[in-house]
Amino acid sequence: MPLDKIYDPSRIESRWYRVWENAGYFAPANSGAPPYCIMIPPPNVTGSLHMGHAFQDLIMDALIRYHRMNGRHTLWQPGTDHAGIATQMVVERTINAEGKTRHDYGREKFIDKVWQWKAESGGTIARQLRHMGASADWENERFTMDEGLSEAVNRVFVQLYEEGLIYRGKRLVNWDPVLHTALSDLEVLSTQERGHLWHIRYPLVDTGGGGDGEKRHLIVATTRPETLLGDSAVAVHPHDERYLDLIGRQVELPLTGRRIPIIADEYVDPQFGSGCVKITPAHDFNDYQVWRRHRHSAALREQPHGGLINIFTDDAAIRENCNEDELLPPAYIGLAREQARKRIVADLEAQGLLAGCDNHTLMIPRGDRSGAVVEPYLTDQWYVDLTRTTLADGRPGGKVGITDPAVELVRSGRIRFVPDNWSKTYFQWLENVEDWCISRQIWWGHRIPAWYDDHGNVYVGRDEAAVREKHSLPQGCALRQDEDVLDTWFSSALWPFSTLGWPRESERLAVFYPTSVLVTGFDIIFFWVARMIMMGGKFMGDVPFHQVYIHGLVRDAHGNKMSKSKGNVLDPLDLIDGIDLESLVKKRTGGLMRPQDAAAVEKQTRRDFPEGIPAFGADALRFTFAALASTGRDINFDLGRTVGYRNFCNKIWNAARFVLMNTEGEDCGDGNEVAPSPSLADRWITSTLQRSAQAVNHAMENYRFDHAAQELYELLWNHYCDWYVELCKVVLNDHETPAARLRGTRRTLAEVMETMLRLLHPIMPFLTEEIWQRIAPLVGRGGDSIMIQPYPRPQRDKIDPSAEEEMQRIMAIVLAIRKLRGECNIPPAKRIPIVLVDVSRSGAPDGRPLPEEAPIYIQSLARTEPIHLHPPQPDQPPGAVAVVGELQVILPREAAADREGEVARLRRELQVLQQGIARSEGKLANADFVSKAPDFVVAKERTRLDDLRARRGALERRLGEAD
Repeated sequence: MPLDKIYDPSRIESRWYRVWENAGYFAPANSGAPPYCIMIPPPNVTGSLHMGHAFQDLIMDALIRYHRMNGRHTLWQPGTDHAGIATQMVVERTINAEGKTRHDYGREKFIDKVWQWKAESGGTIARQLRHMGASADWENERFTMDEGLSEAVNRVFVQLYEEGLIYRGKRLVNWDPVLHTALSDLEVLSTQERGHLWHIRYPLVDTGGGGDGEKRHLIVATTRPETLLGDSAVAVHPHDERYLDLIGRQVELPLTGRRIPIIADEYVDPQFGSGCVKITPAHDFNDYQVWRRHRHSAALREQPHGGLINIFTDDAAIRENCNEDELLPPAYIGLAREQARKRIVADLEAQGLLAGCDNHTLMIPRGDRSGAVVEPYLTDQWYVDLTRTTLADGRPGGKVGITDPAVELVRSGRIRFVPDNWSKTYFQWLENVEDWCISRQIWWGHRIPAWYDDHGNVYVGRDEAAVREKHSLPQGCALRQDEDVLDTWFSSALWPFSTLGWPRESERLAVFYPTSVLVTGFDIIFFWVARMIMMGGKFMGDVPFHQVYIHGLVRDAHGNKMSKSKGNVLDPLDLIDGIDLESLVKKRTGGLMRPQDAAAVEKQTRRDFPEGIPAFGADALRFTFAALASTGRDINFDLGRTVGYRNFCNKIWNAARFVLMNTEGEDCGDGNEVAPSPSLADRWITSTLQRSAQAVNHAMENYRFDHAAQELYELLWNHYCDWYVELCKVVLNDHETPAARLRGTRRTLAEVMETMLRLLHPIMPFLTEEIWQRIAPLVGRGGDSIMIQPYPRPQRDKIDPSAEEEMQRIMAIVLAIRKLRGECNIPPAKRIPIVLVDVSRSGAPDGRPLPEEAPIYIQSLARTEPIHLHPPQPDQPPGAVAVVGELQVILPREAAADREGEVARLRRELQVLQQGIARSEGKLANADFVSKAPDFVVAKERTRLDDLRARRGALERRLGEAD
């Protein structure tokens, strides 16, 4: 039964995925070969597949399938992250719909509700990854809140605490006043918004130093006038001559009755505004660093709370005065920060202290989940000490920090970044690292294993029983566990070894750790990659992975970041399955806050996709990603490329149908007493296949998926489909072709197709499996699936340079004739006379005749009358001429264009040749290209240059004759 006439990915993709998964092909198969392991960057359990996931998934799956076919003991470890804040918000919304809050449930019942949601709705992204063809070990999928992973988290926390590498302290954090929790930098999105810059007068205190007694002031500019209530100083640059005499004096802090010092710090930009900056260390990260540098000065020690003055509540409202400190004017207490801002501005103006107000564009930090403006906020949090780089207190036997070893693992080359330039980013961050805030004020997550007694003493242990036993606490001593949970990055930092069974000894841990490569984006080098390296080095005594492949971000065709508000988001599942226009419009405009934004997005969508998005299938999308995957660069996703690669799938499908129609039930020479006799075309395509296999293997080993895709596209579309299949038709359709030659062509047709399918499989798994099942029996290859077949390696004994050279000559002649036909407007079906003149026979040492099969190939593919090769003749017929090496291809004048047109054509061709020669010479003059490119690539470029120069010489001679 032949393949269907029409390639329909929807009929084959889900069917084959079920076969693979049910057969257990995704699980590691220990053949005694070296292990190869990739850990999936765990997506949020609340998440769904987006273009970034799909791109990253293609890279990992291609690597896994490639190494699996190469016989490696492969594991692609899947799993999801519990996504503390995101998941809690999702479940809270369902509770709010009931008219309740999580506090109505209580902590334990709320957590039960989250687990229930996870069981019912938390597997979306895993199902979608399957849709993309992800061959992960789903039987051993992990979750960061699994019992085993939770045990690992507790053990790591306890050990780091006991070694003094985890502590609790009051520091400045990103605070979400809606969610009431600290946020990581990755959970804060800064957007450019319109605001104001207020200029405020801070009166100088007259110290009676013999001046004229005139009261002066400093002008301070701020975008947040409400925070002046927490000012502890005004800073100027130490070399700003305008203020040198004021350093050390004081100003009156408006509206408060307090006096604050004028200090000098190089943080201040003298060119901005007045060159005076208010310092509010409890509510600004830069100001906090200034405070740290000056905190031991007498001027700041004299300030309330040492100058570290918190003015807000958890809700970002002005707090009440504590312990009768009376720091905050009663008029503002209880006001939300926006209300306080309005009141303070009005009061400043009333007192003549407002010098002006300008419109100002500034970056506003907002929580990525709540959308609330994030507040730098001083709170008690748990931290991992990342700044310790020496032995504790310099004493022998102290505990070494975890940052320096993480730097050394990369600097020594035990971990390699691809591309290497990302290692500089890694080093830069670790060299300027701050301690890591690991606590979050939510309920869903790993609860911090710390307990407090009634006196505020803290005890850390794996559970309360262990704490009581270790510290010999009586049962009557009441303990309460810390309410906070750990940041999700803490558990994710343990992912490479916790998912393999640590802290228990397991076979998977022994076999697959360290893992082979981590595939991830550059945006989480700090948040995840560095922390995995720290934790792997600390707790496993080894690197977590040997290589880190950093890929770029997926942007739209114009290089813009994909966002819902811009209306340029593409859903990978829509590209795979297709979506009609109305559904696409509804999907893109749903949830947009402003009607005008929704209207603009709808207009854009209807313009870009007037008929919706057709179904491309997973293979076409995967190949698009591979073709765009230049090392380390952002990729501009052009849907037009996907259209082209969907056509590529059709091309392969139709070529396979041709192979089957000409080989199934035919004598292909397998087991025949008379050995197949390969044709020149057979030897050429076999040799070309070996060179492509070499290039594709090299590209896959070096993470150049774009090079692999380019080579495969050229091999399948150009060499095999456009040339070899057409050459085969000449042999197969000729009734006089000997039986041995027919066998050779049929066998080569099938063998090359089968090998190409295996080469292509890691990128296009579904299409290749469907076709391979029909082609493989024709060449005697057994097995239940292509995905467990050996990956093709180049067979050097099958490389045939002479066949390649001869076929290149034949193809060049065919193309030259086709070009002449086109320029002379000769119908494609009309057979034309052609004269081939071998000018090398006039004395050139490299002259050689055309191979025996050349005339029949040229006649068939170029639609010519019978042709013969002639030496130069004195009465050579005039006409249109093309030059191919040392051959002149002449279309006699009676069938050609006029002489002037011929000269113009030859000059155009010479110009193109000159450009090609310049490009090739430029490449070979580039020392980096010659030293870093594979030898066969450099040799190929040199051969190409020699050929171009030879063609130029012949063309110049012919042009001289024509002129």
